[in-house]
Amino acid sequence: MAQLRQDVEAAEAGLDGAALDRLDRHLARLVDEGRLPGHLVAVARGGRVAHLTTYGHRDVAAALPVEPDTLWRIYSMTKPVTAVAVLLLVEEGRLSLDDPLDRHLPAFAEPRVYDGGEGAGMRTRPAAGPVLIRHLLTHTAGMTFGFYHRHPVDALYRASGLEYSVPPGAGLAETVEVYARMPLQFDPGTQWNYSVASNVLGRVIEVVSGQPLDAFFENRVLRPLGMTDTGFHIAPGQAGRLAELYGETDEGGIEPVPGLPVHGRPRFLSGSGGLVSCAHDFHRFMEMLRRGGELDGVRLLSPRTLALMTRNQLPGGATLRSFGAPVHQEAGNDGLGFGFNVSVVTDPARTLAPSSPGTYGWTGVASTAFWVDPAHDLTVQFMSQVRPRKLKVFPELRRLVHAALRD
Repeated sequence: MAQLRQDVEAAEAGLDGAALDRLDRHLARLVDEGRLPGHLVAVARGGRVAHLTTYGHRDVAAALPVEPDTLWRIYSMTKPVTAVAVLLLVEEGRLSLDDPLDRHLPAFAEPRVYDGGEGAGMRTRPAAGPVLIRHLLTHTAGMTFGFYHRHPVDALYRASGLEYSVPPGAGLAETVEVYARMPLQFDPGTQWNYSVASNVLGRVIEVVSGQPLDAFFENRVLRPLGMTDTGFHIAPGQAGRLAELYGETDEGGIEPVPGLPVHGRPRFLSGSGGLVSCAHDFHRFMEMLRRGGELDGVRLLSPRTLALMTRNQLPGGATLRSFGAPVHQEAGNDGLGFGFNVSVVTDPARTLAPSSPGTYGWTGVASTAFWVDPAHDLTVQFMSQVRPRKLKVFPELRRLVHAALRD
């Protein structure tokens, strides 16, 4: 077990210590007010951790504090790991970004697209073209989530047992077969809709590599990067370090809620949101990204491939707001493009929080976040464990970190 540690003082890394103190006070206030159980925040420049703070509890009832080695369900921060795994296969020539999905998963042959109606009266038509691997990586495949409650296809997902992305008791292969029977919301490549696509990519990885998803991650990504505390489940000796999961109540407090089952190998291996990790391990993953695909002499991806992953892939420089399905046309998505399972800042003036062009990263539903700012050689991670309803941590987090930059 390795533990993240602070390497240098803030000033040595070109950061304003007083501004970072304001960041800590703001986050501590959210904990003291009962809106967060606890948190960890780490800021690094040039790979050196210049600010590392833990505050509050990983388990409120047991009064167990957040520690640097606390384990967190990172949910959708799994998606960039899945993208790296896919790109490893692309670089080896075993997969192409422009492969039709049905080349690897025949159940997706001849996709159909929503054409009106709902329920038993829903009409569909043949899709204008196939779903490609790149569509899955950019969430432009036409897939969706059942929990949106915004479109008739969302309702069809729920009716098929997919409100939470996986039918009860199903494994990855079975679940993806259910996805294949769902119509697409739109023709592939014509809109952006955050979706189950990364679970489909997980199954593609299994088929192409001939390994279960957890084995491929372990052998090709996690172990090479020294991410020894990251995986789809935890060992008995790690259990005491796992943060409890909370949900925000209607009154703005928190209460314990069920989380992903991680105390044994899950039947469903989710490339969309299944990983547990810690600050040390995710720092190493960010470092690999920041360094263009290499860490400590181990190269996972070429600089060219890493640059492709972290560049806006939406057509014509579109944003998540302008190219997004109606559920995503919110102000917070303005000024943001999308690469391969990471958002990318394209116009800082239009984002809700200060940032730099080319900054990329992603978040998790239980209030985890990371970003890499190439312009300032900066990496940031934030870990907590509460599913929010109204609480919005990330815009102020970004503003306060940005304010700490001296150069």
